[in-house]
Amino acid sequence: MIAEKYSIKELMAVSCAREIKNGERVFIGIGLPMMSALIAQNTHAKDSVFVYEGGGVGGLSRRVPWSIADNPTAENALMIHEMWRLFSDTQAGFIDRGVIGGAQIDKYGNLNTTVIFGKSGNYKNPKIRLPGSGGANDIGSSTGETTIIMQLEKGKFVEKIDYITTPGHLTGGVARQRTKLVGKGPSSLICQKGIFRFHPQTKEMYLDVLFPGSTVDEIKALIDWDIKIAENLKEAEPPLKIHIDIMKKYDPRGIMLGAKSNEEEDFDEFFETMRQAYKEVVLDF
Repeated sequence: MIAEKYSIKELMAVSCAREIKNGERVFIGIGLPMMSALIAQNTHAKDSVFVYEGGGVGGLSRRVPWSIADNPTAENALMIHEMWRLFSDTQAGFIDRGVIGGAQIDKYGNLNTTVIFGKSGNYKNPKIRLPGSGGANDIGSSTGETTIIMQLEKGKFVEKIDYITTPGHLTGGVARQRTKLVGKGPSSLICQKGIFRFHPQTKEMYLDVLFPGSTVDEIKALIDWDIKIAENLKEAEPPLKIHIDIMKKYDPRGIMLGAKSNEEEDFDEFFETMRQAYKEVVLDF
């Protein structure tokens, strides 16, 4: 049953979840990808194994994790590894998909999460200093393919990024293959306006799916290069009611979906909300 009401962030989370195929081993990054993992795990991808940078492998969480090392990433897990072991397995080609974010991206899916120069800045004196790679470089370099989830805003989709934190398809074509990186690079990008994919030969990004309320002209105005549009541009497939129910169960306060905190809520109210949510989640794997 199709959901009657849903937000764009909920649509982003579900769209990202749908990129995950059943049986895949998936390295999950911080933020909205964590919600997408739970949606996939509780619907069409029950045989997938989800891996988190903090060490959890194959966890069955009872609430959405709020960080890569939050307790739910290890709940009912198959194992908990040291970080170096997880990335060693990734470099060895054991992970099928990575789901990551970024602050700046170019037409070939190269990501920057390190530094924004600004008009007159440089690496040593930038406009913005970002958190850096974390595990994103390893994930982007070595997983079978990557799904990117980020906001489309002016200045984020640029002709040339200021710093390559995570390699995408480099300069396009066979450039990535020549470097002998293990992974195939990004296959999809999900933002609040739609879904982008990468041409199989040129590796250039193009718009494939349009989200409700967005237009091609609006999207083009936010991108610094002449973005290509799929000949058969699709409309987004809406979430199902079960997807919305899963998000409400695992994130009852809507934190991962951007809800503002309730400053009037005391600890007892918060605790009771989370306790009831935990009781409602049934792990039937």
